[in-house]
Amino acid sequence: MHNRGMGTWLLGATMAAALAAVVPLSASAAEVKIGVTISQTGPAASLGIPEAQTLTLVPKEVDGVKLKYIVLDDATNPTHAVQNFQQLTSDDGVDVVLGSSTTPTSLAMLNTAEKTKTPMITIAPFLHAGEAIKGPLKWAFQSPQRIGSMAKLTVEAMRKQHVKTLGFIGFSDAYGQDWLDVMRRDIEGTGIKLVDVERFARNDTSVTGQALKLVAANPDAILIAASSSPSVLPQQALKRSGYKGHIYQTFGSANTSVLNLCGADCNGMLLAAGPVLVAEQLEQSNPVRKPAMEYKTLYEDKYGKNTVSEFGSNMWDSVHLVMHAIPVALKTGAKPGTEQFRVAMRDAIEATHDLPLSGGVFNFSPTYHSGPNQHDAVMLEAVDGHWKYRPDL
Repeated sequence: MHNRGMGTWLLGATMAAALAAVVPLSASAAEVKIGVTISQTGPAASLGIPEAQTLTLVPKEVDGVKLKYIVLDDATNPTHAVQNFQQLTSDDGVDVVLGSSTTPTSLAMLNTAEKTKTPMITIAPFLHAGEAIKGPLKWAFQSPQRIGSMAKLTVEAMRKQHVKTLGFIGFSDAYGQDWLDVMRRDIEGTGIKLVDVERFARNDTSVTGQALKLVAANPDAILIAASSSPSVLPQQALKRSGYKGHIYQTFGSANTSVLNLCGADCNGMLLAAGPVLVAEQLEQSNPVRKPAMEYKTLYEDKYGKNTVSEFGSNMWDSVHLVMHAIPVALKTGAKPGTEQFRVAMRDAIEATHDLPLSGGVFNFSPTYHSGPNQHDAVMLEAVDGHWKYRPDL
């Protein structure tokens, strides 16, 4: 079992056990436990750290219901993520689980969610367009956009930039494979030809060989399907190997720490991402602008200017999805800490409709558990360590 040690910390107040035993549970006395497993260490630490920092900003109650957060570090390890999920459900009795930070760790937890009948909201994309919501997927929702939605926006931008040949380098795991699959599908009939595919592991320290192969293929554009700080490796290798074409990345790199690590090598890099990074640049009429600015202001007031990230935004939205569902679940009469309440929470999350949050407008249904759609995403360009909104793409 995962060592709780320094990797575990609690937020919120604890309801007195004696009081719970003596009086009936009411909304004002209720406490909902929210379990969290994220990658605060390991290759995806630059995703997990802003997610953890976001949890210092979230509300501690909703409609008189106290919220208790129990947070564990899975070290970017799928096995640890599963162990954390098991601990949160069996030892801590949580009502919902948020996490994890990466696609592989999130996928690993699905069976445990179904077995324990515990709804989970992932901070990483893992659902695909048209995928049937059945079995373990009935218990899983995601707060970021689907990879497919981001891929469509990326392909549209490539077409506007007259890209005819494309190179690809991505993680040798589920995240990289998902991006490769959807890009192959979405470039069909566009006149864009995939000319070279390279892969690398999250913990690799060099991709020079792959970069040289891509440069030799000389495509008009290259897509890097990676996330967090490891995405800097191919970006720098391509630039330093003399590549002059367009370089696209994915929303896994929508992180200011990526720009800080990458420096001038990231200038001109393009990616599709959620709107929070450029919230102040959005049109006033955009329904996401207000909630995105609310989160961005809170985060940067505490952690510094230009520190907000897509990943912290996804955690913020996940918490608010839970907060939105709690009053609905309580109206069923189910008590927190019971299977009936977990089922009621699952149903309430699934019924979310037209809820604007920092990453987009959320609409779930029995056939759709993904995050906001393509129309809430934006194209961004890295310019001198900052993100520039590119509505023209």
